[in-house]
Amino acid sequence: MSLRMPRDLANISRKGQSVGSLSNLEAEALGESASSLGHQGRRVEKALTALAEAKPERRDEALAHAGEAVWAYFVQRELCGMRDHRLIIREMGIPPEVLMRLGASPRKA
Repeated sequence: MSLRMPRDLANISRKGQSVGSLSNLEAEALGESASSLGHQGRRVEKALTALAEAKPERRDEALAHAGEAVWAYFVQRELCGMRDHRLIIREMGIPPEVLMRLGASPRKA
């Protein structure tokens, strides 16, 4: 989905319109953030499944892929204002070895 600027955006400062004029733009931006967060979450689920099913000779590759997916998901969550990842780590079952790739401590929440 492409982001389109409202037609009256240029006139806001000249006419003294309220910030409420941006509500459509803000709603669209929030929708895009939520969509991206969902996409990243599904990517983590697939990567963790692949890691769990990986053969020993492919485990390092699957671990690297899972670490990258989890990192991107955490970044997207933080951009959405969600800074505490403990619940997600527990709910998604993110293994300590993946967290260690991110530089995180695998301690219990």
